[in-house]
Amino acid sequence: MMKVVVIGALGKVARQLVPLLADGGTGPVVDVVGVVRKPEQVDRVADLGADPALLDVEHASTDEIAAALAGADAVVWSAGAGGGNPERTYAVDRDAAIRSMDAAASAGVRRYVMVSWVGSTPEHGVPESAGFFAYADAKLAADDHLRTTDLDWTILGPGTLTDEPPTGRIAVLPETGAVPAGTDTSVPRADVAQVVAAALREPATVGRFVRFSAGETAIPTALRNLD
Repeated sequence: MMKVVVIGALGKVARQLVPLLADGGTGPVVDVVGVVRKPEQVDRVADLGADPALLDVEHASTDEIAAALAGADAVVWSAGAGGGNPERTYAVDRDAAIRSMDAAASAGVRRYVMVSWVGSTPEHGVPESAGFFAYADAKLAADDHLRTTDLDWTILGPGTLTDEPPTGRIAVLPETGAVPAGTDTSVPRADVAQVVAAALREPATVGRFVRFSAGETAIPTALRNLD
């Protein structure tokens, strides 16, 4: 049975991903470990079907994160500071994410899936004066670090997240460059969870930045047939 560690297991995407993996909704049943930072969150993770692991990744060392990843086949980074505080955004979305990549390498976990965003390119266009800049800058730095590793990595770049019901279908956007102005990049969080689950098992996604929105192509087909 595949063992997957989901860091940030109670995030809005991860809350839908964990049951998909744990009950085999998108393929074979997966042994899921859900990492959260507060003791009061442990029971909620168990209710989703994962084995809870208590670790504050913002302050955890690389060795401490590696211990949490021991014995896993894959790690999914779905954590984030949630915006608002630039210092904490850099601490979580950049620094802790980078430590988790180094920890995966140290623990011998080859597969790493990063949940990023559609604008994570040098051309993201977010001005430094904008409140969103710290997030855009931190995510790009983390994604770029992941690209330099020897991990079997995939970076997923969903567009604007919505709470609409899942469709099971997406449209893959160009891997590089700015998204053209006026493009509707919205995609349900539930479909993002399905993309993460499918990407974990799809070799064609290794070494790719998969940017996507809602669309008409079935998720497994879209990921299998990346240009």
